[in-house]
Amino acid sequence: MKVLLGVGNPLARDDAVGVWVAERLEAEGWVSIPARQAPENFLGKIERLSPELLVVVDAVEMGLPPGEIRRIPAERAESLWGSTHSLPLTFLLSRLGERCRVVFIGIQPKDLSLGDGLSPEVREGAERLLRIIEEGRPESIPELGESG
Repeated sequence: MKVLLGVGNPLARDDAVGVWVAERLEAEGWVSIPARQAPENFLGKIERLSPELLVVVDAVEMGLPPGEIRRIPAERAESLWGSTHSLPLTFLLSRLGERCRVVFIGIQPKDLSLGDGLSPEVREGAERLLRIIEEGRPESIPELGESG
């Protein structure tokens, strides 16, 4: 079994992209958790599920065009995510990384202002990510720093 953890603030436009993806994923073999701003609240549930793979999706400022998707290497995750949520997302790596493979996926936001709804570019990226996950190809997403 695999788990997708969608992180973000639904009241800050593109910051909600991880939650948007989690709310729409319906792929066989996946459990989807829209964690919003508090992913640490779901650590116990994820540990009980004992997945082989945990994919964490969030809006991440990567200096790319809006809607671009990248896998975030573990060594870069803390500097990119930091502590924008209650606990740093890298806490998941240290706590769950011993039990399962953890993959961070960032989607470049366009608009993080207060409001509802994703920008068109970010929604297109989120739809592309859903297809990639449903096809079982998360490793096909380029790693941040790779070309493509």
